[in-house]
Amino acid sequence: MRAPGPCAECGARGAARYRCPRCGTAYCSVPCCRTHRERCAPDSPRERQREAAGQSPGQSPGQSPWSVEDILSEEDERDRVPLQKLKLLGESEELRDLLLNPHLRQLLLTIDQAQDKSSLMRKFMQEPLFVEFADCCLSIVEPPEKENVLPE
Repeated sequence: MRAPGPCAECGARGAARYRCPRCGTAYCSVPCCRTHRERCAPDSPRERQREAAGQSPGQSPGQSPWSVEDILSEEDERDRVPLQKLKLLGESEELRDLLLNPHLRQLLLTIDQAQDKSSLMRKFMQEPLFVEFADCCLSIVEPPEKENVLPE
């Protein structure tokens, strides 16, 4: 995966991890996204027709205006977890029990609000509770392959 470029809204270097679904402009955060969205004009005639029809730009009927596909770049696609596997996270009792821990919830909120999420994640991976949470999530979306199983 290549390093993110500068944010088109605030100019932060190496921070633009997201892209506008309308025009492809790179931005780094929710505030920058909102600022950009206010100024972004639809590029394609189809988007202009949707706006005239009262639909949000980039929105198909029955869809939310911003989807995961809009945020991920092509380089990120190989790291993307399919929706079916993400739904398994919501069905996990073990994960639900972990999320009842107020300390873990605070760690997750801190990461969510941080500018430099990757370095904070590295720091939190030293925290046993966070490691347990990460391992639980990974075991759900990428179950370990059975080892030492003899073929029948």
